Amino acid sequence: MATIEELMSANLLEVFNERDGERRRAAIRRTYAPDVQFSDPDEIVVGHDALDAKAQNILDRAPGFVFTPAGAVYVNHDLGYLTWNFGPAGQPPVVRGVDIALVRDGLIRSVYTLLLTD
Repeated sequence: MATIEELMSANLLEVFNERDGERRRAAIRRTYAPDVQFSDPDEIVVGHDALDAKAQNILDRAPGFVFTPAGAVYVNHDLGYLTWNFGPAGQPPVVRGVDIALVRDGLIRSVYTLLLTD
């Protein structure tokens, strides 16, 4: 069973940073509950297919951009917290944010993404 730290890393790097659809969908299956709920300032999506489409849409709108962790994963019982940066590879980030995930039975059940502003 994956740790919360491993799940948070997979959420950022193997799902939202993965441009290969096959690899991303495999990561989704091993990282999230089938009825996962993903919430960001724009919308709420539910389920593996909707999450895959959400990640693809973000990546399609930002060619050459990459997600990178901006610190360690913090854990509080069944919650994971990870800050991240998003921008052109090797450049200062264009967007900064945080993901907060609820984990049960070794899978992410819900993810909340907040965008950080200076």
